[in-house]
Amino acid sequence: MEIEEIRGLIRDVPDFPKPGIVFKDITPVLANPIAFSTITDLIVVHFGRGNIDKVVGIEARGFILASPVAYHFGAGFVPIRKKGKLPWQTVAAEYALEYGTATLEVHTDGVEAGERVLIVDDVLATGGTAAAAASIVEQIGGKVYGIACLIELGLLKGREKLGGRDVFTLIRY
Repeated sequence: MEIEEIRGLIRDVPDFPKPGIVFKDITPVLANPIAFSTITDLIVVHFGRGNIDKVVGIEARGFILASPVAYHFGAGFVPIRKKGKLPWQTVAAEYALEYGTATLEVHTDGVEAGERVLIVDDVLATGGTAAAAASIVEQIGGKVYGIACLIELGLLKGREKLGGRDVFTLIRY
């Protein structure tokens, strides 16, 4: 499936979750087995089998995209969740969203020292979420190998917050 066909499956939802925000709904992409497998395959090909030890998925839609990527890499999956959702010892980072602030956490034992980590999320917007995820992965000893997102909102310049990392996005708005 071509990227433009996948783009055509993404639906805009105006004024969600707040007035003035146009939410990019990827559920039609996820429901399409060819689109979903194409996304997974393109991420795996970009970063290369044998190069990733752990795949970190950012709550919540990042979990959906990261899990099959981890499977194809033969890597472990580690969730990064919103504050207060993980049951074990955590490391946290606060970040700014385009419509507020939030805190992410990861288990302190989610990544071992020196492991190569790929961070996966659905949308790269302001870059705050991905930068916070990279920060906490590095705090627990991981080496961020790259960041993959289905969508990049280029006008928000989130890539600039990611310090020259290998950032792979499939669809740019």
